[in-house]
Amino acid sequence: QVQLVESGGGLVQPGGSLRLSCAASGSIISIYTMGWYRQAPGKQRELVATITYGGSTNYADSVKGRFTISRDNAKNTVYLQMNSLKPEDTAVYYCKTDATAWTTRRRNDYWGQGTQVTVSS
Repeated sequence: QVQLVESGGGLVQPGGSLRLSCAASGSIISIYTMGWYRQAPGKQRELVATITYGGSTNYADSVKGRFTISRDNAKNTVYLQMNSLKPEDTAVYYCKTDATAWTTRRRNDYWGQGTQVTVSS
């Protein structure tokens, strides 16, 4: 199957920046859309940003102008550059990929285990 590992989370002050990375590995045939989601305590998981294989992006209104998603197809890696961070950005951030694996030969969604981002003074 496909495994996703997130990194780059941590504690930052309001107005600060953080860069998240997510690397995919395993019996991968193809990776299509990749994205970032987040979940704060007591709230539902929400979409933050997505990016297609060709580079088309989509952002939640709450992060437009502050966050930038990108990917390196050769490394099977997706990034999330977060600038002008606010306390309300505090959440566990999850990486997701739409991929086909040799073990299943079917297109499925795969999730990482999450990385904590805390924005506080």
